[in-house]
Amino acid sequence: MNTATHVDRPSVNALTVRCLPLSRPFAWLLLGWDDLRHNPSASIAYGVLVAAFGALLLGFWRHPYLIAASISGFLLVGPLLTTGLCELSRRRAAGEQTDFDSSLSALGRNREALLHFATNLLIISAAWFGMSSLMIHLALGGVAPDVQATVWGGAFDQITMAQWIAYAVVGGVLAAIVFARSVVSIPLIIDRNADALTAVQASHRVTLQDLPTMLVWAALIVLLVGIGFGTFLVGMILVFPLLGHATWHAYDELVGAKFASSNDR
Repeated sequence: MNTATHVDRPSVNALTVRCLPLSRPFAWLLLGWDDLRHNPSASIAYGVLVAAFGALLLGFWRHPYLIAASISGFLLVGPLLTTGLCELSRRRAAGEQTDFDSSLSALGRNREALLHFATNLLIISAAWFGMSSLMIHLALGGVAPDVQATVWGGAFDQITMAQWIAYAVVGGVLAAIVFARSVVSIPLIIDRNADALTAVQASHRVTLQDLPTMLVWAALIVLLVGIGFGTFLVGMILVFPLLGHATWHAYDELVGAKFASSNDR
């Protein structure tokens, strides 16, 4: 049985991106749901982990500086935690064992590439934290209010609508960058033993060459994550594993089989 550990590292030049209909992201969600149903305990364990992390984020949401730090952490942790879920989907497709312990094997098998990818996301997260802190500093003055003043006072009332829009635009741009760099990166690393640079370049190509479908996929991710947070993270317990499994199927349809066949010749 072929696994990612037995395949030579691919070259991004061999990548052939499939341009798919706009409806395919909905199919990825259905396939992801099927994976979740077949691996409920392991999949939901990842959802609980993310919900717990999100609870920390919501606990600090009223403090301007802490929300920036929390979102930075979520941008870093979120994509990385899909590693185990993508590994579960890969194992199920390959007929291998699918439990929580086996899902962790991808972390050891691809440690170097995942570490480099995490460093890449960390740089983006640091940029978001730096820019958001600067914008809040300009809006609120030299010193941000403490937690008590922010919770019980009107710190957010000092920020104008234009400043809120600018804050949202900067955050949206950085979130789009994270999406473009990670849309197929994790599955490509664990399935084809790709290095981080190749995986990121492949994600860029997928995003640019199949942009309409990627926009639909990104919108669905934003919607579902919004539902997850809007239900006080109860929904995130199912939303996150669903998106993690669906990410595998997105990769598999966009570049997976083609990428494998072009490098095995």
